[in-house]
Amino acid sequence: MKFFIDTANLEHIREAQDLGILDGVTTNPSLMAKEGIFGKDQVLRHYKAICDIVDGDVSAEVIATDLAGMIREGEELAELDEKIVVKIPMIKDGIKALKYFSDRGIKTNCTLVFSAGQALLAAKAGATYVSPFVGRLDDISFDGIELIEQIRLIYDNYEFDTQILAASVRHSMHIIKCAEAGSDVMTGPLSAILALLKHPLTDSGLATFLADHAKGTQK
Repeated sequence: MKFFIDTANLEHIREAQDLGILDGVTTNPSLMAKEGIFGKDQVLRHYKAICDIVDGDVSAEVIATDLAGMIREGEELAELDEKIVVKIPMIKDGIKALKYFSDRGIKTNCTLVFSAGQALLAAKAGATYVSPFVGRLDDISFDGIELIEQIRLIYDNYEFDTQILAASVRHSMHIIKCAEAGSDVMTGPLSAILALLKHPLTDSGLATFLADHAKGTQK
């Protein structure tokens, strides 16, 4: 499973990249705003700065909700760097935009997906990635992991190339469950990725090893 980090924070991206396990980055307007990035020029420069850090795909979201606007913004984003993946909302004109970009070899990520039917439409339109929001479904008492399983079954049935990008991942157990369900990619905060490192038996075991080593050196 690929690991993407869901942030616009350059320090978090660098830390994840330094781990050696980072495959890409996802962002959205809310994450940009959280870092104080506003206005078209600032946003474009920030996307370019992210691309300069990472080796893999960087999802950059369009703001427009009409077809012409999404095409205009998407083409501008795609010109920034070959790593850019144009992030398109799951709406009617979004499906048309996915098809437009797919036909032209421009990578896309269909975002705000909350049902298997939406994921099916995105795959039919040629999306590179489809982003079901696991955590947000959990928030309203729906099973986000079950949606990943449904999409995996459908995509495998018909051999779609679209990759399942589990989004709105909140914690390490989400990551494990998404991996078990067959998600191609997960995207989440740095804290969720780092939490995979932690286990109390690892900590206690290391402490014991170091203590025993120290006793031996004192003899």
